[in-house]
Amino acid sequence: MIRFKIFTILCLLFYGQTASAQLSYNTPESVGLDSTYIKSNVDSIMHDAITQKAFPGAQLLVAKQGEIIFHEAYGFHTYDSIQKVNLDDVYDLASVTKITGPLPALMRLYEEGKLDLDAPFSNYWTDWKNKKSKKDITLRELLAHQSGLKPYIAFLGEVLKNGKVKKRFIKTEKSKRFSNQFYNNMYVKNKFKNKVYRKIKRVKADGKKEYLYSGIASLIYPQLIEDITGIPYTSYIQETFYKPLGCTTLGYLPKDKNFKNAIVPTEIDTIFRKQLVKGWVHDDNAGLLGGVSGNAGLFGCATDLAKYMQMLVQNGTYAGKQYFKPETIKEFTRIQYPENNNRRGLGFDKPLIGNDTLSIKEAYPAPQVSPESFGHAGFTGTFVWADPKNELVFVFLSNRVYPSRTHRNIYNLNIRPKLQQVFYTALKD
Repeated sequence: MIRFKIFTILCLLFYGQTASAQLSYNTPESVGLDSTYIKSNVDSIMHDAITQKAFPGAQLLVAKQGEIIFHEAYGFHTYDSIQKVNLDDVYDLASVTKITGPLPALMRLYEEGKLDLDAPFSNYWTDWKNKKSKKDITLRELLAHQSGLKPYIAFLGEVLKNGKVKKRFIKTEKSKRFSNQFYNNMYVKNKFKNKVYRKIKRVKADGKKEYLYSGIASLIYPQLIEDITGIPYTSYIQETFYKPLGCTTLGYLPKDKNFKNAIVPTEIDTIFRKQLVKGWVHDDNAGLLGGVSGNAGLFGCATDLAKYMQMLVQNGTYAGKQYFKPETIKEFTRIQYPENNNRRGLGFDKPLIGNDTLSIKEAYPAPQVSPESFGHAGFTGTFVWADPKNELVFVFLSNRVYPSRTHRNIYNLNIRPKLQQVFYTALKD
């Protein structure tokens, strides 16, 4: 009996340390995987992708059981082959922002009882109070893309006329009324945000309560978080999550931060900025909000993203600090509306329902990921995924939109699921 108690205590100590572990580097062999098999297969997929112009360069970080077992960079920032991709490069995360920016703040406010997932969202965002199609929509429905809101509103059309910039919205010099910077020598009128909110107020939900991916509510979340906390949104997420996690690059407006890290460019903008976009958010809506939004705008390096995702894998705890209760992680990462063939969690993307029965071409992401896994993709070519069952964190960063968003071979060649599958095959073997 005494031996059993000692064994139990030792197990609790060991697993407690594991659950709050801090990421460190090790070899695939340290977790029972074959490094030669992994590297040869990943190299092959990456080189083929670059040759076929899925992206000019990319990097992949994979952690298993709290150990970074693979972190390699491939190719260059652009097709001129001048600047190589480095392991600490900073990328425009695009829609990965949704699960790394506003979502942890919403999770914390839910834990604190300041947000109710099933109360009308109009209780918190009063613009919707008297809007028939939206007044009863819940935060759960919004986060699971079950609200009936249309996918997107393109606000760029509001500041352009016949391809030219409207000077009442955009100025070339900063002033008190024009302090939100969109790009070099481009400052957006501060009150343009009110125009965004008015349009969101008027947009109608279709009432069908079916799965329809929508990024519109993400534009609201930073202001909602500020209203509830009384703290500027960017300060709140930095102080509450990024700084304690040790995420040195994760954040908005990287141009303001004098990083030693190189920032990877995205698209050559032929419509508005007429230049290569580098260090400024690629997404136009986020840009018109001054680079700070809930739908896009975050930049970061692979190791910072890995720390955040590892914290989620470890049930909300990282390096001895608890960020969320395990039950909060479980609630937000489970499928919310499976009866409607909606695979989504709360904010988090999930594998297709029945994913394990599909081929690599049909699956999303790789067919062998567990049903408990979750993550998100970004338009610029970013992708993060966490699998708590297999204790696996997968971070893929690329700029597939260079030189143009018309480059779609990252999807046509199924690059990210193929890369993911390499590690699941290695686990199986």
